[in-house]
Amino acid sequence: MRLSPFHLAIPVYDLTAARLFYGQVFGLEEGRSSEHWVDFNFFGHQLVIHEHPKTATQESAHTNAVDGHDVPVPHFGVVLSMDEWESLAERLTSLGTRFVIEPGIRFKGLVGEQATMFLFDPCGNALEFKAFKDIDQLFAR
Repeated sequence: MRLSPFHLAIPVYDLTAARLFYGQVFGLEEGRSSEHWVDFNFFGHQLVIHEHPKTATQESAHTNAVDGHDVPVPHFGVVLSMDEWESLAERLTSLGTRFVIEPGIRFKGLVGEQATMFLFDPCGNALEFKAFKDIDQLFAR
């Protein structure tokens, strides 16, 4: 299946800190920008950080229980290959990243087994990165 890149614009109340985070922590390539927003190549997708006053979800994240963990809602992220996920987990760990949910395996031995990790950007936006043991189970029940 060929996927089309998504476009996601998110609010950030500290454009400078968010720009450094996405550019340096993740090593994302920067695209167009202005004094109020910045485009990033987010693993082949277009992520735009827009300067915006702090939102309620950035102030205090809601969570839902998933496989024994409190998953922040809302959140966004990307499904990577297992090699890419492992590399990213190593990079983030080596940089001393504070995880909301540490890198690990969810639904072990079940349909949809996946590697996952959660973290917040400096403005309180929750991110999840995952990789499936079998990508054909992405939507399996």
